[in-house]
Amino acid sequence: MADPAGVAWFHCFSGIAGDMALGALIDAGADVAEVRDICELLPLGGWDLQAHPTQRGGVAATDVRVITQETSVVRTASHINALVGEARLPDRVADRALAVFDALARAEGKLHRRPPEQVHFHEVGGLDAIIDVVGTCAALEVLGIDQVYSSAVACGRGMIRSAHGHLPNPPPAVVELLVGCPTFGLDVGMELTTPTGAAILSALAEGWGPMPPMTISASGFGAGDNQLEDRPNLTQVVVGTMAASRPAGQPVMLFETNVDDATGETLAHTVASLLEAGAHDAWITPIVMKKGRPAYTVSALADPAVGDQVAATLAEETGSLGVRGQLIERWPRGRLEHEVDVDGRRLRVKVSAGRVKVEHDEAVRASKLLGLPAREVVSLAEEAWRRQGDDEPVA
Repeated sequence: MADPAGVAWFHCFSGIAGDMALGALIDAGADVAEVRDICELLPLGGWDLQAHPTQRGGVAATDVRVITQETSVVRTASHINALVGEARLPDRVADRALAVFDALARAEGKLHRRPPEQVHFHEVGGLDAIIDVVGTCAALEVLGIDQVYSSAVACGRGMIRSAHGHLPNPPPAVVELLVGCPTFGLDVGMELTTPTGAAILSALAEGWGPMPPMTISASGFGAGDNQLEDRPNLTQVVVGTMAASRPAGQPVMLFETNVDDATGETLAHTVASLLEAGAHDAWITPIVMKKGRPAYTVSALADPAVGDQVAATLAEETGSLGVRGQLIERWPRGRLEHEVDVDGRRLRVKVSAGRVKVEHDEAVRASKLLGLPAREVVSLAEEAWRRQGDDEPVA
């Protein structure tokens, strides 16, 4: 059996930036030295990656800083792709980093009406942004993350300053990157989600919404630069392994109707008729209806292929004015059918893991022929099966 997938879920209640994503992963346990070693494979010098403990709103977090003297280098998307391609990064780190930069290039290309490979990166082309992206991908690898998920992403309001002058908040690149992704606005006059943060999620997230089913192993918080008044300026990541998912079940229809004017004999006949009509099972549940009237819910479980005839039988036999239904799933356990000998009489039994069950009608019929109580026939049949020890179904 394959090992369960490693999962990281980003909780972007105050937005996300590249340094916040990286800080959250380091805070969750990614070794900063290992992350730095991977980033040093890039053919780039003049930078250092530092991570310091801090707090935002009283919550402990990690503040990541990329220290560099570079201030004005503008790189194209092709230049950055070449840098990543030249480095001997682990395969998944390289693939993820290229996917993030490609998402950025496509978004900027659409906004500036240029081919993606000709886009000039300003802020996101700086050394700090490159290390944020590659470092985040490296941290995911260090933590053994196979799948990335994200909550809805918070964005601010107002105007922000950029290399292109003043821009609306959220920035156009962020809006373009998050097309098709769940987002929400906060009445906060600062940039909560940056293009780098949005590109990381746009390129890497396989799903959006609440935390997926997982066994949690760690969590961490990455700190933003500014303090917010009404919430901690943090991005959270929760890491663990994907919870084992139940395989798809067998589709079945559940039909029900409530009746308060049917006799016990009518209800018993209805159950028998439903089974004859092809229902897998049928049963009756006592209920109390309005004005305190005692009543019953008659239920039937059927394969969709015979759903129409089972629903019609339920309505006709109960005299109900309507039937409700829903498509559900079931997971029947495997079973085998055998025959056993009880004093010269062949009886059918159903066998599943750790259990053997005699067909009731056959036990009653055999009890009359043998002059024994039905319960004794059942006991003898079960004992005969255990002695027989068959594990092959009867043809």
